[in-house]
Amino acid sequence: MEVLKLLIEQKKTNFIFLGEAGSGKSEIALNFAMLLSQMTDKTVHFFDMDMTKPLFRSREAIFELENAGIVFHFEEQFMDAPTLVGGVNRLLRDDTCLVVMDVGGDHIGARAVGGFSGELNKAYTLVYYVLNAFRPWSTDLERIDQTLAAVLGASRVQLDNIRLIDNPNLGISTTIEDFIEGCRKMNEIVAPYKTIDFTCVNESLYDKAHLLVDTDLMSLHLYLTYPWLSSEF
Repeated sequence: MEVLKLLIEQKKTNFIFLGEAGSGKSEIALNFAMLLSQMTDKTVHFFDMDMTKPLFRSREAIFELENAGIVFHFEEQFMDAPTLVGGVNRLLRDDTCLVVMDVGGDHIGARAVGGFSGELNKAYTLVYYVLNAFRPWSTDLERIDQTLAAVLGASRVQLDNIRLIDNPNLGISTTIEDFIEGCRKMNEIVAPYKTIDFTCVNESLYDKAHLLVDTDLMSLHLYLTYPWLSSEF
């Protein structure tokens, strides 16, 4: 992925992923961390800051990441009690390592990182917001603006520091036609106002997608499980 190579050359050390529940933010953060571990010699620290939902949290992939040499950080949660992971600021300031942070969906989850805003707005930190044209909060510019404003207000991240990722998908049943249509819709909505850094696509569709779209693509391996598809259910 060309964007990632450029970010490493620019000495970016912190990568924060924000986005509404269902946008695919956690899968992207996991894949991003895996790529970083393969492309650099620095230790990668992954923080699961998701406090807003019981399913599809990055911690479900802890074994895969730790097997790749990534240091995984999260706090056990009791019912809906909010939890905060310790040691964040120290690592955000440490340029000898890399930090990837998966922040829980919506403005409520984004509050978890508000206390780190001093580091999140530094030049060595990159904050990504994930868009998906098939989700209700990303179907038009007004909804994107309203949702993003609430998330930024809670996280205290400055708008100028936000970068965009397009993740056009309808879940595991997404077809290449769905992907192309999602790309078209999102480009139509945001391109006049802000650049999309890269677009994500399921690894099963990557070979077709990279021939059909003129954008930097990130191939996504799905780490998170779908329990209702298990033979045990």
